[in-house]
Amino acid sequence: MMKMALRSLASKAVRSSSSSSSSSSSRVLSTNTRYNLIKSIHSTPATTGPRVPIAAHHDRLFMPPPLHNSEETSLASTLAALLPALCFGLSLTPVLADDASTEVTATDSIGLQKIEDGSVVSNIHTSKWRVFTDSGRDLFFQGKLEDAERLFIGALEEARQGFGERDPHVASACNNLAELYRVKKAFDKAEPLYLEAINILEESYGLEDIRVGAALHNLGQFYLVQKKLDGASACYERALKIKRRVLGEAHADYAETMYHLGKVLHLQGNGKDAEALIKDSIRILEEGGQGESFLCMRRLQYLVQIYINSSNLTDAVDMQRKILHTMEVSKGWESLETVIAAERLALILESAGSLTEAKLLLQRCLDSRRKLLRDDNIQIAANMLHMARVELLLCSQTRGNISEATAVLDNTKHLLGNAISIARQALDKLIKQGANSKSNQLSKTDTYSERTALLILLQALNALSQLEVTKAELHEPVEKETLRHPEAEKALLDCISAYKQYGIQRLLYNFGDIKGEYLSCLKRLSALLTHPDSNGLKQSGRPSLQEVLNEIKRVEGGSSSSMPNKKP
Repeated sequence: MMKMALRSLASKAVRSSSSSSSSSSSRVLSTNTRYNLIKSIHSTPATTGPRVPIAAHHDRLFMPPPLHNSEETSLASTLAALLPALCFGLSLTPVLADDASTEVTATDSIGLQKIEDGSVVSNIHTSKWRVFTDSGRDLFFQGKLEDAERLFIGALEEARQGFGERDPHVASACNNLAELYRVKKAFDKAEPLYLEAINILEESYGLEDIRVGAALHNLGQFYLVQKKLDGASACYERALKIKRRVLGEAHADYAETMYHLGKVLHLQGNGKDAEALIKDSIRILEEGGQGESFLCMRRLQYLVQIYINSSNLTDAVDMQRKILHTMEVSKGWESLETVIAAERLALILESAGSLTEAKLLLQRCLDSRRKLLRDDNIQIAANMLHMARVELLLCSQTRGNISEATAVLDNTKHLLGNAISIARQALDKLIKQGANSKSNQLSKTDTYSERTALLILLQALNALSQLEVTKAELHEPVEKETLRHPEAEKALLDCISAYKQYGIQRLLYNFGDIKGEYLSCLKRLSALLTHPDSNGLKQSGRPSLQEVLNEIKRVEGGSSSSMPNKKP
């Protein structure tokens, strides 16, 4: 029965792949466009002889994509983002296993290749191994993991029978099945397969062979996904030594392992050595003519994040300027990638206190987005929200001039109003699409889109409440201590209502960013309700101070919400 099922799956996948082969070579990954603010190894002499190519053939190469406003477009693209390349069959480079935080390199090969000496065993089992492997790959990228798993298991069985238990083809089959288990988070099943693959390759080619180095890189990725940093570091260090000896220090694949080792060191708190490794990996790409490549930009961006995390905003600004300049030269402002790079720079400048430059950059980003996107696109709402926050900060510097400050606040309120409107439209549209869908379950794309829109809505309403307080205090500074803020309270009550309408009903309340923004709203409201003139709020339909404080405790304790929805 198992063999019949495998034959059936294989035949279906082969038919499917033959009809879509022309488009499969151009599949792209998806990436998240939102920006979240928040020692080199030279012990082994590098070879001076000819460098061995990592891969000579590319059956399907997944190239890095342009940035989009959606994190995931389908389960298939999600899997592609998690796993940019599989080595199906025997390749000079086994799988380069990546998680969502790593990138595709030009050396990732997923084609079937001959053994190094040119000989290929041919029998019924090897033929089945090839069919099961190719078909399993196609099913994998269609998101049909259960079917792909059965074919990969079949491919491993056929490889053992056709090539022999310790043949490198078996190592390849082990690696493919291990990668699938990694994506399914079946880590206990994946690790023994990774280790078996490495053992077979070491027996077949020796401890210092480049194929062993690539397999060690895969195992390092596997450990990194699980945050087993010591294991990941050991694998990357050994892989780096092998690649340096075989490929040389100028090879992009050597730079790739160097970069990932740098990421591990950064996570281990070794920022100095992490920075040195990542810089070296970037230098190798730049000297190899890849300074404008997606890979180089991604590594530069990771370096920016290291600087931000260490509060080194000066270097973060300089590095982000370099990224923006490269994007401007290579793509121009007609590309959303350039706009996003500029927006990231603006956010860092805002944190560094360079508000005027941040404002000008964000305005240019908004102008470009309006040319490239629809007026109701959620990216435009986010852009407006960023601009409004900068305007509020600038307002605090112009309070001596009431008329000028008032004009700034009016413009800011207009920006926030538009952002709120776009976010609400986006949420209502997504909910309507979900209601018309045959499936009651939200896709990952819809969940991410709803979460993004809700977060923008909550943040904009929170910012609006802050604006109303600032405006009231600006016009009545003498009575600051006794001021009531009904407009600010209304904005916060709208924020609570939106959280209940979209967050709880759409099951988005458990996301940390959504919960954090809701808590911020509650704490702002509690501060307003402690005002001595707040008596009677309960009778007017607003929650009492005690209700808000109880709600804060419940949410901080892990509950979603139990406070009734109250209207002003």
